[in-house]
Amino acid sequence: MRGTAVMRIELGAAVSAAREIAEEVLRPQAATVDTEQRWPAEGMAALLSRLGGLVVPEHSGGMGHGLLAVAQVGEATGRACASTSICFGMHLVGSAVISAQAGAVQRERYLEPIAAGEHLTTLALSEPGTGGEFWLPQTGMERSGDGRLRLTGAKSFVTNGGHADSYVLSTVAVGPGTPPGQFSCTVVDAGTPGLEWGPEWHGFGMRGNASRNLELPGVEIPVECLLGNEGDEIWYVFNVVAPYFLMAMAGTYLGVAAAALEEARSHLMRRRTRAGRVLAGNPVVQHRLGTMWARVERTRRLIYHAAAEAELGGPEALLGLASAKAEIADAAEATVNDALTLVGGIGYGTDSPLQRMLRAARAAHVMSPLRLAADALPPRADAPWHPAGT
Repeated sequence: MRGTAVMRIELGAAVSAAREIAEEVLRPQAATVDTEQRWPAEGMAALLSRLGGLVVPEHSGGMGHGLLAVAQVGEATGRACASTSICFGMHLVGSAVISAQAGAVQRERYLEPIAAGEHLTTLALSEPGTGGEFWLPQTGMERSGDGRLRLTGAKSFVTNGGHADSYVLSTVAVGPGTPPGQFSCTVVDAGTPGLEWGPEWHGFGMRGNASRNLELPGVEIPVECLLGNEGDEIWYVFNVVAPYFLMAMAGTYLGVAAAALEEARSHLMRRRTRAGRVLAGNPVVQHRLGTMWARVERTRRLIYHAAAEAELGGPEALLGLASAKAEIADAAEATVNDALTLVGGIGYGTDSPLQRMLRAARAAHVMSPLRLAADALPPRADAPWHPAGT
């Protein structure tokens, strides 16, 4: 099998690789990706080739990392280009979902190519009628006459839409004799006949993530594309999707906040008054900059602690992960705003990275999950926080 030859890369080496790609590929193209609102093909290819199997289990040729790796790699890529970071983050989430209960066919068909850097996957969970309650899909799944699965419905805001090789979907059972409220997850190949993509979406921020709508007018897929068992979707959502999605977003926005802090610090170290004093030497400026540093650093520690606690199976893991996403959403926006104030008029130019960071940071408040269901199921004892154990 192609994936079995891949050696495990330690977390530090994986993060170092992400930083290298971020500086050499992502950062030079970040402004163009944003301005032209184009999907970051070069950056995604570089990340996929070296880190595509980050969360794929070692038995399928992957690196076997978990939530902490997703957060740390997300910070590294988010510092350079938030759009690319979110696109790659959704690949990691999709990879974790497929890995969670993959059988032999799914390992060969999806996980091994993902680990080899040859397959890009992503999520397709959001729908026009469900809003933030992404765990209650309306896309119907029924058995066709030949035993295949027929999917009918629509998905919205599909990141990497039209560019991924496969899409992880959520569905609800329909048809005669089906139990009510039986939600399931499937994976759909990009080349499946009948998939209909909507027009390109033009957003305010995160403009390179190729977020598009997808119509499924009775699309048929093999039964082997069912993930886990029928009715497992709620388990997937709260035990795999939510944790990995939260860390992918938290890592990305932590990178945005850290980049804004560094932009302000570098500017203040360079600029001098007419008297020759460095602006960073002003006590008021130092206090403001120190406050920004403390905000970013304590949020970083919350994110990394939440990820590590979840991997250890802590009883309040999901609450910690959700809190981390909420905290970084506020921290990223506040840090970019403070950076703009300290940098002054130069920061408001269209060629300033801060204006791009501000638009990207604002999106954190509207990306799901905005909240988790109050009656959400607690994580099961076998929750795959760390795919290496599956």
